[in-house]
Amino acid sequence: MATFSTQRLARDDGASIALYTWPAPTQPIKAAVQIAHGLAEHAARYDRFAQALIRAGYAVFASDHRGHGLTVENRSELGHLPAPNGFQRVVDDLYAVNRRIAAEHPNVPRVLFSHSFGSFAAQQYLGTYGDSLAAAVLSGTNSGVGPLAKVGSLIARVERLRHGPTATSALLQKMSFGNYNNAFAPTRTESDWLSRDPAEVDKYVDDPLCGFQATTETWHELLRALTRIEDPAFQARVPKALPVYLFAGDLDPVGQAGRGPKKLAQAYKRAGLKDVTLKLYPGARHELLNEINRDEVTSDVIAWLDGHVPRATR
Repeated sequence: MATFSTQRLARDDGASIALYTWPAPTQPIKAAVQIAHGLAEHAARYDRFAQALIRAGYAVFASDHRGHGLTVENRSELGHLPAPNGFQRVVDDLYAVNRRIAAEHPNVPRVLFSHSFGSFAAQQYLGTYGDSLAAAVLSGTNSGVGPLAKVGSLIARVERLRHGPTATSALLQKMSFGNYNNAFAPTRTESDWLSRDPAEVDKYVDDPLCGFQATTETWHELLRALTRIEDPAFQARVPKALPVYLFAGDLDPVGQAGRGPKKLAQAYKRAGLKDVTLKLYPGARHELLNEINRDEVTSDVIAWLDGHVPRATR
């Protein structure tokens, strides 16, 4: 049973972001964890993880990105980041949530936990608003795809011209989600790449707020961002003392079977970050919080937070 409450966070451009808040832990708050979800899903799916964090002494907040979850006014808007600069607006929304948390808990360290698309937004966040955080956790991420991202961005731009910015593209879908199942054939569903747990895959498939296709504008924005966030000059803007934890399944197709997270960890170290941790889980796929070893993964995240996040001041 879900334990969160929802409210709206008004933005300067007129948007209204769905904000999720979980009850504060009964023990003194160690830190506040803000969750940034992935593409074609929503923040309510992190309820189980949030409750584990609360039991460990962490306050938890999350939001639905533009084009996702309860943030959309009409389900026809699912998967669309409005122009201009839709991806940057997502990043700015995350910062607005950070500011809300800081106002409510002024003496509590803030952590950004991010997954997949959310982790790409987090990479841009770290180079833009990194000083607002005490630590960052990136799940199911990738890096070092520059040439592919540039080609993909060009294709997305052509598809946007052909079909319109709010339309979907079978070609772009096939190039991304459509290819992710290939390594796991024969497959039971189109979403087997998410987890080895059939029950968790079915939850995703049956969720009306999951599994939708992104629009051509969204793909164009994301692919442009992938080139920007892996630029060494941009990565050098991440605060050097910021602890960063990267974790992924070594069969995760989003992270190129572990190669992407390894490249990102190496890039952050080259950029001068002093505390970068990487963990790859053998045999695991994309959604580690919904994998068959999710209890282990959750315990590892909490242990890392306990060891790397400064405690709240009183």
